[in-house]
Amino acid sequence: MNTKAQDAFMELDYPYPMDKKEVVKNINIAYADIGKGEPILFIHGMGSYAPAWKKNISELKENFRCVVVDLPGYGKSSKGKFKANMSFHKEHLFALMDSLDIKKFHIAGHSMGAQIAMHMALDNPGRIKSLILSAPAGIETFSEQQKAMFRAITPEQTASVSDEQYRINLEANFHEMPDDAEFMYEDRMMIKESPDFMNYCYTITEGIRGMVNEPVFEKLGDLKPPVLIIYGKQDKLIPNKYLHPEMTTADIAKIANKEIPDSQMELIENAGHFVHFEQPEKTNELIKNFIN
Repeated sequence: MNTKAQDAFMELDYPYPMDKKEVVKNINIAYADIGKGEPILFIHGMGSYAPAWKKNISELKENFRCVVVDLPGYGKSSKGKFKANMSFHKEHLFALMDSLDIKKFHIAGHSMGAQIAMHMALDNPGRIKSLILSAPAGIETFSEQQKAMFRAITPEQTASVSDEQYRINLEANFHEMPDDAEFMYEDRMMIKESPDFMNYCYTITEGIRGMVNEPVFEKLGDLKPPVLIIYGKQDKLIPNKYLHPEMTTADIAKIANKEIPDSQMELIENAGHFVHFEQPEKTNELIKNFIN
């Protein structure tokens, strides 16, 4: 583990001050605890971090207690060769909420973060008041051959992506990448110089394996809390356009709505995979109405 050489990660400019808690031995989770009211835990997606929720927190903090995290291996949290699968993150997030003395809470999860949120609700439904799933992973299913392709991705491959290709990959997360999302690219340029960058890439590949090794689709019918499902209508990442070219994002959203018992589904126009960032006003309105 290399928890001290986080130079570039620690220098990232965040929209809110981050505290840290050692929730499990030698692993610190960076988090912000903002606002008052019903508590909502915000979980970012793969390769992302807490600032991805900034447009949502800035408004929702007026009505809710917003706990926004950097998952272990990401952002300002501890780095290391963690087995960063769904169970790993679930354990650490429950430990964080215990340390904050928050027994029951809502969860807003994006992409991989939404799959983690579903695991948390399946594991301990009595603690989860509702789920807000933004562009959730875990609904689209894959064959064993396709899963093997994801498992074969290495940290070295993740690290070797060129700057030009990273920009293409980042822009694919949006319907039309807004100017105020440029900080995501700039932050990537900073962290790639960190001694911990390979640990970060290791965490990403473990997350990929975790998503395919710990699927939730067959358990969607067991989800107990009310669920709000949000997809951007122009999501370019879900479904996977290479593996499922015949499917649309609307198809995936309808499957989620059908399989999850107490759920409502919203497709937001002019939004891609980062639907909550690209269309924050609509997303925030949906979250407030849903919880209230």
